[in-house]
Amino acid sequence: MQSSNQPVLRDLVLVGGGHSHVGVLRMFAMKPEPGVRITVICTDIDTPYSGMLPGYISGHYSFDEVHIDLGRLCAFAGARLYHDAVVGIDRQTRQVICRNRPPVAYDVLSINIGSTPQMQQVEGAQNLAVPVKPIAQFNQRWLALLDKTRQWPSHRGRMTIAVVGGGAGGVELLLSMQYRLRNELKALGRNPEDLKFVLLTAADTILPTHNPGVRACFAKVLSDRNIEVHTQAEVVQVSPGCLHTKNGRTHDADETMWVTQAGGPAWLQSTGLAVDAQGFLQVNAQLQTLTDPRVFAAGDIASFVDRPLEKAGVFAVRMGKPLAENLRRSLRGQSLVTYKPQRRWLALISTGNRHAVASRGALGFAGDWVWLWKDRIDREFMRRFSDLPEMANSHPGAPVRTARRSLGQWWKDIQTQNQAPTTRLSLSAEESLQAISAIAMRCGGCGAKVGANILSRALGHLQPVDRPDVLIGLHSPDDAAVVRVPPGMAVVQTVDFFRAFIDDPYVFGKVAANHALGDIFAMGAEAQTATAVVTVPPGLEKKVEDLLTQMMGGAIEVLNAAGCALVGGHTGEGAELALGFAINGLIDEKMAGVMRKGGMQAGDVLLLTKPIGTGTLFAAHARHAAKGRWIDAALQSMLLSNQTGAQILQAHGATACTDLTGFGLLGHLIEMTRPSGVDAELQLSTLPLLDGAVDCVKAGIVSSLQPANVRLRRALRNADEWVNDPRYPLLFDPQTAGGLLASVPAARAAACVQALQAAGYVHTAIIGRITAQGEALEPVALKL
Repeated sequence: MQSSNQPVLRDLVLVGGGHSHVGVLRMFAMKPEPGVRITVICTDIDTPYSGMLPGYISGHYSFDEVHIDLGRLCAFAGARLYHDAVVGIDRQTRQVICRNRPPVAYDVLSINIGSTPQMQQVEGAQNLAVPVKPIAQFNQRWLALLDKTRQWPSHRGRMTIAVVGGGAGGVELLLSMQYRLRNELKALGRNPEDLKFVLLTAADTILPTHNPGVRACFAKVLSDRNIEVHTQAEVVQVSPGCLHTKNGRTHDADETMWVTQAGGPAWLQSTGLAVDAQGFLQVNAQLQTLTDPRVFAAGDIASFVDRPLEKAGVFAVRMGKPLAENLRRSLRGQSLVTYKPQRRWLALISTGNRHAVASRGALGFAGDWVWLWKDRIDREFMRRFSDLPEMANSHPGAPVRTARRSLGQWWKDIQTQNQAPTTRLSLSAEESLQAISAIAMRCGGCGAKVGANILSRALGHLQPVDRPDVLIGLHSPDDAAVVRVPPGMAVVQTVDFFRAFIDDPYVFGKVAANHALGDIFAMGAEAQTATAVVTVPPGLEKKVEDLLTQMMGGAIEVLNAAGCALVGGHTGEGAELALGFAINGLIDEKMAGVMRKGGMQAGDVLLLTKPIGTGTLFAAHARHAAKGRWIDAALQSMLLSNQTGAQILQAHGATACTDLTGFGLLGHLIEMTRPSGVDAELQLSTLPLLDGAVDCVKAGIVSSLQPANVRLRRALRNADEWVNDPRYPLLFDPQTAGGLLASVPAARAAACVQALQAAGYVHTAIIGRITAQGEALEPVALKL
């Protein structure tokens, strides 16, 4: 997580990762707006480029070639990426309502979420047809269709694939699918004629928005490739294996793709924003919604009131520049620019087989060279988001130097007027005073307690779990908490604290709490209470309050799920966001059931419940070198609690246990072998690894803690044999909220692994065995 160079004054929230918003992110990355914090809320980490999707379906491009890595782009832009679905907007409080997290505050909001299939009016369509939009959700269904085609039994006869929708999108998709699926059957030695393709459209002709020459060209292509085309065939019902049209006819369809009747999502109706008949947000020439000037929209979700625009990617892409400029101007309180969509545009429509047709107004031409032209244009567009330039602030020490220069200028600017020319953000008198206070605090480098009003408002949203053994806690705050220790129980204590490594405070709060609880669970104890220590960057009161609400909201969810009551804490201001917890746990005072690091026995099997690699992945993330989906998968692993895993290990007679944290796998294993008086064998081939961890190591990217951990290589008996193995460095990789490393009697190991995997620890693996202590000084040997 990058340190902010100045206090956050305004929040720009982007809902969706469509073509317009990725352009906005790149423009703000190249020219940041000081004082503005950008937050992207999106259901997807990889956002598809619609222009290359047919080529992906045809097999000409890989997944990564046609998807913009939103996680990496957001990191490059210094934007926070919230992986969640939006379900509403509270315009009165200026908050975006999300499905799985606290509301997200905004000063200016932009929506670019594409369109949503409107299939509910067609009986059976929602359950039996595959909508192409949203495009990002289409990929899994397409991969399923690939598998279905490969496994289609010959005794069932021909497999019929239908596409409903005769526009350019439907025709292009159908031709691409036919090309790919026929080639799949050929590769399997099967007859491609076992596939039948059908196109149905309610219109009188295919491609109705294109000129007659282009329509005739595609009619010939469809005919030459033996694709049935049915016009004036409005589908009114979808039943298993069959499509019913308004004219009373039926058509066989083993698989149906839906490329028509898209509209806005239902949740927009509750926002009070003006929408058109299809549910799209109505916007003016400045891309502002007609109802609320603080809310903008672009791409397919926007209905341009000046004149109807086709739902084409070319408009969404070109909206990016004026949208970015108007978002910037809106934050500054300046007059906005006008978006002027082109009257004619060039459409390059592929036929699936590296051939394409160009259409622009009355013009039309085709050829293999047109596909090559399209390919070059598309690849150049994608390179803007994959070949990200190295920014000056990516060098170590640069953020601090930049902060000092910018904050010094801020101090001068705000003292002379109620706005800072450095940012041009309009500030109220009260906000100016708060900004001056924030700058003075940071420049002085001193810490200070967060104001009582901010704390009371932020904590007022939190509801810690109620425990009868908490006599005085947050429900009746005092100078300190008072907690009863039940008879026959002993207290287990631990503490953890670290700075934020991701830009999502809600997820960071969950990870920090999960990490802190890990020591309690690893010992087989029950979590009782937690005391928090929080550091937040100074800023406007409402921004600090929102940050605290998000972060502590995530932490409370994890603590409550563990039955652990938050009973108090301390919150102060500092340069970086950081969070830690002192956790108290309870365990039988006779030490029954305690799992300790010492206790391993020769013959035990060594288990690991989670994959490793968080250190190298987040080091790469800080350098914009990690794929967004790698980081998302790592976070999901870090959010998986060790509570149930520890209980399962206890039930299967674990002889020793610890949780993996900063010392890495080898460091924690040494901590277990020494007090146990045993040696251990580690099997590299069975180590569970997070996606991308090996890639990052191969790129030479490791955690800053790695060098200290590597000193432990002297504990390896045969390190020289494995030093060139790409998995070797991951033995020293520091983990955050890592899994449980435990020794289990060999006779019970298989059942233990099965139980752990069934409980959600799907990466649980046997990674070695415990042996009797030998004469060698080094306790650990590596095996393949």
